[in-house]
Amino acid sequence: MSEQVTAALDEFVEKYVSAAKKHPEMLVVEYDSDWPSDCYRDSGKTGESVSWQPVKRSEGANFKDLETALEMKIHPDVVSYYSAYWSDNLNAKTNKGYLQLLQPWNQGDFERLQQNLIGHILMKRRLQQPETFFVALTDEDDFILTVNNSSGEVMLEQVGLIPKEVVAPNLAVFIQSLQPIPAQA
Repeated sequence: MSEQVTAALDEFVEKYVSAAKKHPEMLVVEYDSDWPSDCYRDSGKTGESVSWQPVKRSEGANFKDLETALEMKIHPDVVSYYSAYWSDNLNAKTNKGYLQLLQPWNQGDFERLQQNLIGHILMKRRLQQPETFFVALTDEDDFILTVNNSSGEVMLEQVGLIPKEVVAPNLAVFIQSLQPIPAQA
């Protein structure tokens, strides 16, 4: 696993929680009793607003089954990124716009995430494009931020097309460039 990515994410989460002191809505989510998570700081009735907070995972995520299914080694930055926290998606901004860092909320969400990553890789293979793993959504519907599995570069990728823009040389540098913000309307 990549310690630089984990350290960058730790720092970002710390800044996110600190920013939420001025914008408490950043750490409020609708409670769902059917979707448990260590992130809930309060309990409530389904649909009620409750506070939450990112929770450091005690064990890294297991990507062995995913690697076996895809017959590939997953870039260690991606493994570290998705292994660090249980969290809701984290809103951030860059000098180019707004984004959401994707994070797994619980084990069920992590399993669903892995299925979506498989679908993404299979699409890239079918289109004979470089293999990438998505890590963030942008404020533009057709664009996502991905990690090139070979180089580790963070790319701005239009869904279905070959990524053309390198956003950062690696995921740690990318995360360090982000500023946490409240959700954009």
